[in-house]
Amino acid sequence: MPAMTRITGLLLAITMALASWQHSVHAEETVDCTQFKIEDQQSQPLPTKNASSPGATQNVISRILSQPNAPSPPGQQCQPHSSNGFQLPDPNCTPGAINPSLTSDVLRNPHFRTSCVRGHATSEEQKNKTYIAYGIPHPGHNTGVTQTCELDHLVSLELGGADTLDNIWPQCGPPGVALVHRFFKEKDAVENYLAKQVREGVMNLKEVQQGIAADWTQYLADAKKACRMGNCR
Repeated sequence: MPAMTRITGLLLAITMALASWQHSVHAEETVDCTQFKIEDQQSQPLPTKNASSPGATQNVISRILSQPNAPSPPGQQCQPHSSNGFQLPDPNCTPGAINPSLTSDVLRNPHFRTSCVRGHATSEEQKNKTYIAYGIPHPGHNTGVTQTCELDHLVSLELGGADTLDNIWPQCGPPGVALVHRFFKEKDAVENYLAKQVREGVMNLKEVQQGIAADWTQYLADAKKACRMGNCR
């Protein structure tokens, strides 16, 4: 590999890691959430043409909540699929959902933090049950450089996503790569890029919500380009 290519790749990885870290710090800052008049438990499922039936998602979620430790019956386990070499969730289990009270005005407010809704509609214990639905063993030592999976919001909270199970799935892998190149970190760059586009009025919030729920990888090339220019956050 030419030296210049290696250097470019390293700089991109560092930029994406820094953007992800800044996003985490930014999200945890203390803020008075009452000023935004958010209904923190609201959830509106997004329609998906790939789901097998309108009631499929609700059936899966109901099973997760009512029988949290029961294995999925044969043929009813959530099955992730791939696009452009990256993972996408099963639309029958995770079609994506939005919180309608997270309007464009709220998301553009420089004082808004995702902590205003994170963990309010669904507990960490409930989120962890999605591992069972997808037939994925709960990973151990799943923090820092050893993190292999993330319970990811398909439509991120900074894009108005809901904190409910129909918008959450365990995004894992790939193995044998640096943390910054794991699927959920690559998606973080997309989320940061799209949130910036929405805040600046370049992209429409509703279209972005539909687009990231359908296939987040369609924005990856643009997100990486923006990161290389220092413009993904």
